[in-house]
Amino acid sequence: MSTFTTTDGTAIFYKDWGSGRPVVFSHGWPLNADAWDNQLRILAESGYRAIAHDRRGHGRSDQPWQGNDMDTYADDLAQLVDHLGLEDAVVVGHSTGGGEVVRYLGRHGTGRVAKAVLLGAVPPLMLKTDANPDGLDREVFDGLRDGVRTDRSEFYRELSQEFYGTEDDATVSQGLLDAFWLMSMAAGSKAAYDCVEQFSETDFTEDLKRIDIPVLVAHGDEDQIVPIGASAHKSAQLLPNATLKVYPGAPHGLNGAFEEEFTADLLDFVKQ
Repeated sequence: MSTFTTTDGTAIFYKDWGSGRPVVFSHGWPLNADAWDNQLRILAESGYRAIAHDRRGHGRSDQPWQGNDMDTYADDLAQLVDHLGLEDAVVVGHSTGGGEVVRYLGRHGTGRVAKAVLLGAVPPLMLKTDANPDGLDREVFDGLRDGVRTDRSEFYRELSQEFYGTEDDATVSQGLLDAFWLMSMAAGSKAAYDCVEQFSETDFTEDLKRIDIPVLVAHGDEDQIVPIGASAHKSAQLLPNATLKVYPGAPHGLNGAFEEEFTADLLDFVKQ
């Protein structure tokens, strides 16, 4: 397996397919790099270098007790970019991975990155507060934590249906739901539990304001996991150079026609 070791001794797994301009993908919670396999293959076949890593605590990366926080996720991404010597990259993040990308750009700058894509991403802030009344109640995230701590296998099975919006789309295959469960079960329970606080309570407002490169903000308007009103609409307003793309009827997870449309939009954005 391809891995590199971070400054705190954590081994991070990554895929590195193809050659050409690098496109780096960060996955959502509690998945791993395999969630991006379709896009990685298509980008590599289209003449790009497609790269995706398993976040620490997830998939094939190490599962340290410490470091399951957004700053460290961003630092791990920065070290991957440095390790591979990437320049003029496009960084792509889904859900929690979108938060990771935004914190990376806000914390480490855009010197090595030309563009970014945020898909169903958690910024600027998911938690409902006095200053963020459109966010979700803390009880929602407490429920996620309870699910991870008690019967995480059954919890992930049920979450897969909300993730892909199966109530509104009978075409979602059982295989796709099973793949979500399998990837989720590969995440360490400590990392999965800690990550809930990170994607729900991290405020990315100032990071977004510092991002001076073009950003494609893509989101489904039927997203049940990260509601579009508290995320994409606000992020697009905060980013200095954003293009907002809304997918009518699309859920949180990539599937079917929604996935095909997003992948085409991603390719177009990378080519520009």
